[in-house]
Amino acid sequence: MFKTALLGATLLVTGAAAGTAMADTLADVKKAGVFTVATEMQFPPFDFLENNEYKGVDKDLFDEVAKELGVKAKYMDLPWTSVLPGLEAKKFDLVIAPVTITKERMKRYSFTVPISEATAALMKRADDKTINKPEDIAGKKVGGGKGTSQLAQVKEFGQTLPTPPDVREYVDSNQSYADLAAGRVDASVNSLPNLNFAAAQRKETFAVVLPPFGKPSYFSWVGRPSDDDKSLIEAVNAALVKIQKDGRMAAIQKKWFGVSQELPTTVPEPQL
Repeated sequence: MFKTALLGATLLVTGAAAGTAMADTLADVKKAGVFTVATEMQFPPFDFLENNEYKGVDKDLFDEVAKELGVKAKYMDLPWTSVLPGLEAKKFDLVIAPVTITKERMKRYSFTVPISEATAALMKRADDKTINKPEDIAGKKVGGGKGTSQLAQVKEFGQTLPTPPDVREYVDSNQSYADLAAGRVDASVNSLPNLNFAAAQRKETFAVVLPPFGKPSYFSWVGRPSDDDKSLIEAVNAALVKIQKDGRMAAIQKKWFGVSQELPTTVPEPQL
């Protein structure tokens, strides 16, 4: 009886281990035929709503990735502060909000190859003659999206100035831009691609402050670092590299940024 019980226990343990080893998010996605991803649709030109239709760089890119994988894309719109926690809670398969690659985030998440440059910069009102370089924000009010690396960078940059700026956090970048236009803040911080897009849409209202003050950095998509998700990230990376090499990525970049970008085809070591 002892041998029989031991054998049964062994089989149970072996079966459990096999079940764990067989768990594979990519296989689940392909079986379901649906790849569920999340972003914050308040981050133009990467993610935004126009007449309730989802548009942007990430939408166009991920549509191509889904085609490469032979599945349909399902998009979820969440506040930025809920996006990464939602990934960890397994409410969806991947984050396609553009996330800046940082050393701290790499300890917690798996990043895809870059989908865009992400260097932090500032935008001012077009008629503001007092801000001509990043250092001119000393003692002024600066707005940015809560929880973003760009906001963290402007806080750090501000500490190097004679008088640190009054940094204000917003739920999303659009609210920061609205307060900038209304004169409630003197500058907004975001990635250079985001600010170039915003300034191009409202040339009479906004102007980008050059050069950027941030360290060179990149946006990527984000997945879970578990073994279950490893093949999913590898498949997404393979699709992104193919899309980059065959020119589709450059076409999407030119559509939204006006220019194409030279991006690494591997995940770079972050400077942030």
